[in-house]
Amino acid sequence: MTAVVLQSLPEGAADASRLAAKLGVPMHVIDIHRFPDGELKVTVGPAAATTVLYIPLDAPNEKLVALLFVAEALRRGGAKRLVLVAPYLCYMRQDTAFHAGEAISQKAMGRLLGDTVDRIVTVDAHLHRTHDIRAVFPGTEAEDLSAMPAIAGALRGADKTTVVVGPDEESTPWVSDLAGRLGLAHAVGHKTRAGDRSVQIQFAAPELFKDRPVLLVDDIVSSGGTLMVCAQALLKAGAASVDAVVTHALFPPAMLEDFQRAGIRSVRSTTSVPHPSNAIALDDVLAAALRKELKA
Repeated sequence: MTAVVLQSLPEGAADASRLAAKLGVPMHVIDIHRFPDGELKVTVGPAAATTVLYIPLDAPNEKLVALLFVAEALRRGGAKRLVLVAPYLCYMRQDTAFHAGEAISQKAMGRLLGDTVDRIVTVDAHLHRTHDIRAVFPGTEAEDLSAMPAIAGALRGADKTTVVVGPDEESTPWVSDLAGRLGLAHAVGHKTRAGDRSVQIQFAAPELFKDRPVLLVDDIVSSGGTLMVCAQALLKAGAASVDAVVTHALFPPAMLEDFQRAGIRSVRSTTSVPHPSNAIALDDVLAAALRKELKA
């Protein structure tokens, strides 16, 4: 039996193939058959003692069912260790019950994935009050990697007058990290939310942006409202241009036109989720975290 192999759902096959090449391990694409009633039949490749599963968990519901079937087949086939690489990790937003009767999805997902695999590797998990990814998966190895080294590498040579901007206080850690790596000024906005799709963003020192290029950085973009409101506030303050970089591009591809109309010149995302805006590969970040599996 091969010591280590990487297997991927079809949606992530291109990114998984590059990662497997960096690690020097075989890669198999898992076959998914959908019956007319919506049920799935899953066929995996040959199991290895350590099997790495590459599954970005955007649009997660069907993928989670597939993951359970994949794990069952691989364990029965002889896999002793399953490592889930989920560059985007779903259902992390809801970490508490804000109203009576609400499910805490983070807790449920922690139990489900923790019981299914032996190690979980993700990137910039969308954690709020949970400060350590290991608290989500007690008893299971878990790592939350930063996309900032990959993003900084892709942005080397940026105009030194550029200001790196985050839309809200929550973005401070990665905005300051990226700005520090690039030697650029940075700022974050103050966001007031009136609903899921209604926000206002203000800056304490809007004069900072006058006639300067701005790089707007966010971890997740799904509805796109925050990104567009923030861009409009920056342009109103006199920014010379606004470009955006996001870790997880969850928005519909057609929304790229909406971003342009809002004044955002370009949107680049990492390969955490397959998307037309992908421009920054996470291959090196993920490979570095997985190399210890090759030595086991």
